[in-house]
Amino acid sequence: MMPPAKPQNINWINNLRLVALFAVIMLHSNSVLLLQYGKIPMSDWVVADCFNAIVRFAVPVFVMVTGALLLHREYEIGDFLKKRTVRVIVPFVFWSLVYIAYSVYNEDLVLKSTVLANVKMVLRLLASGSSYHLWYVYMLIGLYFFIPVIGKFVRNASEKEILYFLVVWFAVILISQPYMARYGSSVDMHYFAGFAGYLVLGHYLAFKNFKIKHLRLWMILLFIASLLLIPVGSWLIVDSKQWPGAMFFEPLCPLVVLLAASVFMIFKLSAPKLSPVVIRIRDFAGSFNYGIYLAHALILYLLEDPLGISYKLCTPGVSIPFTALICFIITLALVWVVNKVPFVGKWISG
Repeated sequence: MMPPAKPQNINWINNLRLVALFAVIMLHSNSVLLLQYGKIPMSDWVVADCFNAIVRFAVPVFVMVTGALLLHREYEIGDFLKKRTVRVIVPFVFWSLVYIAYSVYNEDLVLKSTVLANVKMVLRLLASGSSYHLWYVYMLIGLYFFIPVIGKFVRNASEKEILYFLVVWFAVILISQPYMARYGSSVDMHYFAGFAGYLVLGHYLAFKNFKIKHLRLWMILLFIASLLLIPVGSWLIVDSKQWPGAMFFEPLCPLVVLLAASVFMIFKLSAPKLSPVVIRIRDFAGSFNYGIYLAHALILYLLEDPLGISYKLCTPGVSIPFTALICFIITLALVWVVNKVPFVGKWISG
């Protein structure tokens, strides 16, 4: 069986969560430029391609952190689902309604002629997503329903059994890629597919005591190799009509799995000495991690229009991280203010 949880793991996880959150904001600050291939100078697109590769670990790492923090604990299923889903769904509904209201204000969404029709439209949007980044929440809710089951397996499985699960999961990801379609078979391996593998991978890497010399260096080399292959692969197929343009940076791409695993391990094996001020800032921002994720897309919209702060501000190598940083700071302030609303603030802020 895997070793029990160790409290000292929490500091590097706090560092990792905040970096992953900023990486998500960077990703969304950069994504519009990445889609402008052929309409912008090639040098600008290459910058966007590289930025995209650098931050692609973000969502997989979020799921891995969830696995590291939750799978080792024993839960009563009803209590777990109630606590977790309430904490996720209440702020999600609030911010979803905010995005719907913004879409109406921005005339991207037209109200219907009757109240009932409007209610039905809002319910459909809540069911399908009122903003591009909220897909993560739907995925996370699905994982929460699975955690009591996969957690029971992880806590009672031998290391060999966990490694078996991870190897088959990675193999299924590999054979599911478009370039492997010609080698497909009728064997249904989808039972191992999806983000659940990241839960198990995060738990395994967090609590496994590896006895490998220079492991941190190997992980840095793996990170660099992944970081080179993802943008090069994306560049090679960007004009292709045969392959999907996003093939090399989908969260369930083999290279992204390796990238996320390397980032996870680099943070685990690193122990930077942070000043008390930095720790306080990290913990303050980290306490609003979920709310920042929910709200940051709204701030990106508002930064671009009317303020004109986006990748277009200046050269993309500067404007993209600058936009992400400004978005992070303003979103943190916004979520903190929402959190202070009497009675409901702590429930809706995230």
